[in-house]
Amino acid sequence: MAIEIVTAGESHGKMLVGIMSNLPAGLNIDGEFINSELARRMLGLGRSARMQIEDDRAEIVSGVRAHKSTGSPISLLITNRDYQNWKNTIGADATGTDRRITAVRPGHADLSGAVKYGFSDARNVAERASARSTAMLVAMGAIAKQYLAELGITVQSHTVAIGIVKADSVNDYTDINARADADRVRCLDVAASEKMVGEIRIAALSGDTLGGAAEIVVSGLKSGIGSYTAQNKRLDGIIMGAVGAVPSVKAVEIGDGIAGSSLYGSAVHDEIFVNKSGKALRRTNRAGGIEGGMSNGENIIVRAYFKPIPTLKNGLNTVDISTRKQATAASERADVCAVPAGGVVCEAAVAIALCEALSDMLGGDTMAEVKQRYADKESAV
Repeated sequence: MAIEIVTAGESHGKMLVGIMSNLPAGLNIDGEFINSELARRMLGLGRSARMQIEDDRAEIVSGVRAHKSTGSPISLLITNRDYQNWKNTIGADATGTDRRITAVRPGHADLSGAVKYGFSDARNVAERASARSTAMLVAMGAIAKQYLAELGITVQSHTVAIGIVKADSVNDYTDINARADADRVRCLDVAASEKMVGEIRIAALSGDTLGGAAEIVVSGLKSGIGSYTAQNKRLDGIIMGAVGAVPSVKAVEIGDGIAGSSLYGSAVHDEIFVNKSGKALRRTNRAGGIEGGMSNGENIIVRAYFKPIPTLKNGLNTVDISTRKQATAASERADVCAVPAGGVVCEAAVAIALCEALSDMLGGDTMAEVKQRYADKESAV
């Protein structure tokens, strides 16, 4: 069975919870690596004051013994420190009468969620739809990364655009995360980084927000992962679905998908050659490492495009769902720009998607079985 995850918890609730099932036994689980990934999610200029309150650390509750997975579901929890300031608002015993959201925010889940579930107060919607839930996604992704690392696969990211500022293309994919994490906006282009910082500061001063794009790079994945035989097994669909479900992501691109859509096929498709050993090779990677729903052995390149955060200090025009009258949207504490952190979150989403595809194909009750089956999968060309 394929590896699966489920998460639960509210933005200001007591804790976030995550469960990963069908993970093989015998995987080394490094709790400190999980926490280091959570720390990376808090990086980047433009984050809200919430980052000064929380000190995210995941507690492993089940499924791991002596630092190794047991084959049972792994469960994690992350305590929300800010809950102490919200315990009369959130939770089973809360009154539910304070901090109501009735002036719903455009671009957020508030109005659609209130209509769907029949709420007269969008607080329930805002709490679960909040990007705070991505903390647990990153923790689950850290376990997925450890599974992938056993197979020689890495997932990294960097910022390629914030607002109107775009970074130059990257040709060096070595140590991307270490290099990106050292920058204030996780950008590998120094000149572009300085301009991005300036744009974020301008947005902050004007009470506005900024979106942008992050590039996620997967290295070391063999060809033939995924399948063309069924829609739900196509690797590009699995990855794009996972990344598209990350809050604020409004578009996902594999390789040069957007640029290539306006070109002739002769200028887009990666020609195939034969090396001296008789194996197939490509000299370009415009397909982003996926052809026909399967990995082709090249780096997988995914770009996630983030809309600006929908919570603004100067609220937009909206309706108050309690009075049905025109109003100004509610203001909640929020980031000015979350693109640097968004790249880290999308790494987790891609890692989990790859685990889903690999475990569906390889199976295996133990990591030893998984590693042997992956090692046996060699290109026939």
